[in-house]
Amino acid sequence: MRRIRHGEDRLAPAYASRDFSRPVPRDRIPDRGMPADVAHQMIRDELQLDGNPALNLASFVTTWMEPEADALAAEALNKNLIDQDEYPRTDEIHRRVVSMVGRLFHAPEAETPVGSCTVGSSEAIMLGMLAHKFAWRNRRKAAGLPADRPNVVFGADVHTCWEKFALYFDVEARIAPLSADCHILTPEAVEARVDENTIGVGCVLGTTFTGQVDKIAEIDALLDRVQAEKGWDIPIHVDAASGGFVVPFHDPGFAWDFRLGRVRSINVSNHKYGLVYPGIGTVVFRDASCLPDELVFKISYLGGEMSNYSLNFSKASNQVLLQYYNFLRLGHEGYARILGNVMENARYLEDRLDRLGRFRRLSDAKSIPIIALTLADPDEPPETLDLVSQILRESGWIVPAYPLPPDAQQIRVLRAVVRENFSRDLAELFADDVEAALARVDRLRPPHPSEPPTGRVQGVC
Repeated sequence: MRRIRHGEDRLAPAYASRDFSRPVPRDRIPDRGMPADVAHQMIRDELQLDGNPALNLASFVTTWMEPEADALAAEALNKNLIDQDEYPRTDEIHRRVVSMVGRLFHAPEAETPVGSCTVGSSEAIMLGMLAHKFAWRNRRKAAGLPADRPNVVFGADVHTCWEKFALYFDVEARIAPLSADCHILTPEAVEARVDENTIGVGCVLGTTFTGQVDKIAEIDALLDRVQAEKGWDIPIHVDAASGGFVVPFHDPGFAWDFRLGRVRSINVSNHKYGLVYPGIGTVVFRDASCLPDELVFKISYLGGEMSNYSLNFSKASNQVLLQYYNFLRLGHEGYARILGNVMENARYLEDRLDRLGRFRRLSDAKSIPIIALTLADPDEPPETLDLVSQILRESGWIVPAYPLPPDAQQIRVLRAVVRENFSRDLAELFADDVEAALARVDRLRPPHPSEPPTGRVQGVC
């Protein structure tokens, strides 16, 4: 109970407020405000029409953290990460997080990891590729060569932020298309597109489309040969947004990171399998020489002189503190145990969906725990996947259906992401609901007679 404002002097619950019988302000700031609990309740009520984050299998983003992490996030809401002189311990924790991520990715032990926490992987990718653009331009100018036509090579399997980088920063995007049989970037596709103006090659550690991994080691070897033969020093930036916190704990022997000489920068989305709320990413460089000095701003008007490398000046500090919390709380052992459970549940779900006999699986829960399915019967209407997605939404599950990028757009995919809070119980319930959805589709439209193959049938790249 509370006392309502606006001249009323009786006690009443929030729903007795006059504001609940009036339209909610939508496009203009209202002339007068409303009580705090009324505004809070109105917004909470409207947000109930959103999907349930725990059942959102479309997203990689962390939707649950421990109560202690929630408390830490609330305590740091009022600290701006950029205020390094005012919040020196926060700045020190930021440095530690960058260092820990760099060491996780095998940054050279003789060097101090260089990089920055960012607003997700989009900013991290743009910062990484800007460094490579400037480094390429500096090399060209030093050699007396023109530096006005930079290009970047990546596959059509990348996140859209790669195309944003090319457009926003005036770099030609040389995109290797996919095919019906190959959904990743290959050395052959890279070799056909690089030249003396290539500022870098973008490789993906676990694509969002199918969960597969570009041939990073093979591309690394190719670029070594290209430099030996033609003198072109072309770096690799690894987009490890989805796989960067999975592979080091689940498959530590797999070399994709700074163990490969051509890998000069890496981004990761901490708000994915770093198990931190959105939005935070990190970009790290092999060493300081990979980040041109002119890109690092020296700022003094906030207090003592500080260095800054970011696109976004102000940003929340609490996600950085939450990442440090998780590193301390879980350690290497804890991450390995959690991600082991995640991968085990993903493999269980793979098996359950394989046994339905209706899907051909493009993924294999190895690098990132996603299940990417297409229809096993090529004659079955691809709209079946859209119908399954819609039916699952009625039960609360959010599972996207979409076409693959060019030139594999004829393949339609249904994809589910397995996250930390997706338990075996939820996996069982989800598999049951997929089976029920298929049965409902069949009742609406008789299935095409065939004997489709089951399980994973992956094209050869």
